[in-house]
Amino acid sequence: MSPPQRERRQPGTKDPERLYVLTGGADSADRAPLDLVTMVVSRTEPTPTVQPEQAAILRLCRAPLSVAEISAYLNLPFSVVTVLVTDLLATELVESRAPIVRAALPDRSLLEAVMHGLQKL
Repeated sequence: MSPPQRERRQPGTKDPERLYVLTGGADSADRAPLDLVTMVVSRTEPTPTVQPEQAAILRLCRAPLSVAEISAYLNLPFSVVTVLVTDLLATELVESRAPIVRAALPDRSLLEAVMHGLQKL
């Protein structure tokens, strides 16, 4: 009879123990006010002292990325990514800002008035 085989976990598998270790058991009160569309950009290259997941965030965010994109690329839950980004914000390795919202479309009646004025020229 062979010994029981240990179950191998896939890298993308949600492992509660691993996620707890990544976040250090951080409380939700300790998190920065980030939402899914908050843009994050790194200010520096990763140092040898940061966690591997934080180093991955720093490499990914050379160009601005939303927290949702970071979560998808790293295959980590949003809550875990917010804790990791909060730590990076505290050490000033990244910057965050709300996304730039495109200006609202002008009023339809204004556009029609401009169009009629141009047609009369």
